[in-house]
Amino acid sequence: MPTPKQMEKLANAAVVGTSARPVRTPGPGDEMPPEYWQAVLADADGNRGPRPSGPSIWTQRLADIQRHLLRVACRRYGRTVEIQKVDAVRLAGPEAVWKDVGQRLLDDTCRQRTGRHEEDGCWPVLE
Repeated sequence: MPTPKQMEKLANAAVVGTSARPVRTPGPGDEMPPEYWQAVLADADGNRGPRPSGPSIWTQRLADIQRHLLRVACRRYGRTVEIQKVDAVRLAGPEAVWKDVGQRLLDDTCRQRTGRHEEDGCWPVLE
C-alpha cells in the first residue's frame, strides 16, 4: 500500500497528465481524410491484376487457341473438366467457340440432375 505522500505524488501526476488534450480517434460517423479517398481511387484497378492482351479465350475459336490442354470448371458444383485441344476439335470442329464447347462438356458430364431445366446445368469458369 502506498504511503500518503506517494498517493499525493500519484494524484498530482495524474492531474498533470490530464492537462494535455487527448488525440481524438475518428469514428464511423466522421469524415474520412482526403488521403484515404486518394488511396482508394488510386487502387481501384489494383485488385484486378494484369489483363491479358488480345481476345478472351472464351470468345476464341478452337483453331485459334494456342494451349494444348483446355480446362473449364463449374462454379456451382466445384468440378473441373480438362480436354486436350485435339479432342475438342474432334468433338466440335475447329470453328467452334471454346465457350460453347466448355459449356457442353460441363453439361454432358454433370451428375447433379434434378430434372428441372431451370435448376440443371453448371456455371462455367475458365482456368
